[in-house]
Amino acid sequence: MGKRLLSVDALRGFDMLLISGGAEFLVRLKGKAGVPWVDLLSDQMTHPAWNGFTFYDFIFPLFLFIAGVSLSYSISKSLNLGSSQSKIYSKAFKRMIILILLGILYKNAPIPLFEPTQIRLGSVLGRIGIATFATTLLFVNYNWKSRLIWIAGILLAYYLLLILVPVPGYGAGNLTFEGNLVGWFDRTFLPGRLRQVTYDELGILTQFPALCLTILGAWAGEILQKGERTTDSLLVIGFGCLIIGLLWGLVFPINKHLWSSSFILLTSGMSFIFLAGFYWLIDVRGISGWAFFFKVIGMNSLLIYYTYRFVDVYFTSELIFGGFYDLVAEPWQPVLQAIGAVVLVWLFLYAMYRAKIFIKV
Repeated sequence: MGKRLLSVDALRGFDMLLISGGAEFLVRLKGKAGVPWVDLLSDQMTHPAWNGFTFYDFIFPLFLFIAGVSLSYSISKSLNLGSSQSKIYSKAFKRMIILILLGILYKNAPIPLFEPTQIRLGSVLGRIGIATFATTLLFVNYNWKSRLIWIAGILLAYYLLLILVPVPGYGAGNLTFEGNLVGWFDRTFLPGRLRQVTYDELGILTQFPALCLTILGAWAGEILQKGERTTDSLLVIGFGCLIIGLLWGLVFPINKHLWSSSFILLTSGMSFIFLAGFYWLIDVRGISGWAFFFKVIGMNSLLIYYTYRFVDVYFTSELIFGGFYDLVAEPWQPVLQAIGAVVLVWLFLYAMYRAKIFIKV
């Protein structure tokens, strides 16, 4: 069983920083610096309207992948301590239910209890819970080769469903915003409010390809625990997935809204490569001082996620630092406000870190 790696916590923190306030800071920076590459980076912090890919599309898949990495460590530890399979399943199931409920709260607060049709059931946390539960079942019962067969089967079946199954009024193989099978399935079988009205990108069918990211993350976790040619293995797998994803994208467009199979392979490949980079730099080369900033965030990822949802950190930033913001030109004030919000949240997480308080499910 491998020891806890700083690189995994740091990568999770890097990801959560972008999910929370980091991406917003870059978006607000657009057009301010007069530097083309800064504006290009800012443009990467928004999602494409439909087909296509930006770096911001990678953020949530990366978290699903990291969840699998951490899960492999947790399950391996439980098995080594003699925990029964039923106990491991029970823990994963309870975690899934809690995350689904927390996700519903996050997406709907204040929850319209008397208007159930306005409650959105799909959520980021719910997707993580379902993916980690499914990965637990596969991790305990199958070796990595068999799990790869499961992944191939899921991604291929998903592709064939969207290509071959006709949608009423649109026919088969329609991958447009209005006519895709995912949307029809959500409109027909998913109760409550749909995020995009005609479908929900965190709905039913997209859950299946999405959980492949967590299964692949668990495989990456196994590679890390073995510690044999780790960086090379992660890079080879990463570039392999990336190339296959790009090639598949020629016939099955890369699309985060549909969580297309090509999108899954592209982002899983990127996840392997990012993990390899963080691991090599931090745990192999020992260049780790910079990683502490991200570790503080990564150790309390659920807390920072909920903090940005339920606390108006931008208002607090303005309230505390507004006098300093007034010293700069008005177009720059929203940028500094975003930086101030990140600083305040990080200091809060640092206090929690020092007190050894970590919110986990």
